[in-house]
Amino acid sequence: MQACRQGHLALLGGSRVQVAVIGAGIVGVTTAYELAVLGHEVTVFERRASVAAETSFANAGVIAPGYVTPWAAPGMPWKVLSHLLSRDAPVRFGGLGALAEVPWIWHWLRACRPRVHVANRTAMQNLARFSRDRLQELTLALRLDYEQASGYMVLLRTARELKTSQRGLALLRDLGVTHEVIDANRCRQIEPALSPAATLHAAIHLPQDGVGNCRQFAHLMKAEAQRLGASYRFDSDVQTLKPGSRPTLRTHRGEELSFDAVAICAGVQANTLLKQVGLKLPLAPVYGYSVTAPVRHLDGHAPLGPRSALMDERYKVAISRLGQRIRVAGSAELGGRPADMKMAALRTLYRVLDEWFPGSTVTREAQHWKGARPMLPDGPPVLGDSGAPGVWLNLGHGSSGWALACGSARVLAERISGREAPIDTSRLGLQRLR
Repeated sequence: MQACRQGHLALLGGSRVQVAVIGAGIVGVTTAYELAVLGHEVTVFERRASVAAETSFANAGVIAPGYVTPWAAPGMPWKVLSHLLSRDAPVRFGGLGALAEVPWIWHWLRACRPRVHVANRTAMQNLARFSRDRLQELTLALRLDYEQASGYMVLLRTARELKTSQRGLALLRDLGVTHEVIDANRCRQIEPALSPAATLHAAIHLPQDGVGNCRQFAHLMKAEAQRLGASYRFDSDVQTLKPGSRPTLRTHRGEELSFDAVAICAGVQANTLLKQVGLKLPLAPVYGYSVTAPVRHLDGHAPLGPRSALMDERYKVAISRLGQRIRVAGSAELGGRPADMKMAALRTLYRVLDEWFPGSTVTREAQHWKGARPMLPDGPPVLGDSGAPGVWLNLGHGSSGWALACGSARVLAERISGREAPIDTSRLGLQRLR
């Protein structure tokens, strides 16, 4: 690791380049680490008191590159409309607040065109595979333990759901993603705690994918970056940003600081800063929900619940095993508010968990969470040069932030270092949104 760092310092002429990272969610934390590895002098600004305190706090934890795909897809508008009156709708609108997102919805509708969707899907999945490889490299090299487990199953309740999944299966084959379609008996061999009473026709099993605790990983990355010299400034809300050869930022405390480069990784809070540098991105919060509860242990029996991660295809709800806890996550709410917890969304999560793993958790100790996923209407994040001097972007990962974070961080760190990106980023820049 030290040799790698010294080599990149030589590429930079031996100088320590000062970089500010705004935001310490999973995207900002991994970006800070990769910049530190490449020899930069890194300062992270975070408005909360800790890393991974917002969108990265309690996500599903699933890492499945083959299933990283744009929400904007052919047929999706009709699916969304058909779900509007369903009590267990995977997509919801947060009342009148959704009216403010009408421009975003218009961009999303245009991105559902087949040719646009294919290009965006390919870009996201290439980034997801690269990100998974980088995550595995870091896990092995740094000997990280973040409650990770291998294996991911997409549960299909009926023959019709299996038939509907054929297009997705063809894509997995085209991408070379290791997978197999298995029957209900095989499903229950892999996940023996699945309820025998649940209706289960088949599943798509992806043995190389899996689950991990995103928040725990973020804390580990913070510590590793600090060992390389990175510093973190918590409770520091960056309120203004001026681009230039030495971009300058000002915090809510009145501090004014200049750097050689600034990387904006602040999720939906980035919109204010983007306007100050002349950018207006269609970046909107799409809220997700999760329930996390301790695993119930029965005397003389193995713990209940899943061994790794599963997805209920009908309701788009993930069920994940994170150490001695189970997390159920899902829903996509557009136009909502952070503090307005929709009980209907939580009831869907509890219902899906109870169907597949009845009695598996200590529900009286459950924690409820709602987080704003920073989503661009066409799917892929924006990654690279902002066009404003000294300002770089790592934004808009939506519900795939955990799956894309390590790869996005490495790409941006290489670009800031003046090197070529390790993957094709032609669909990850600003030009596609103009």
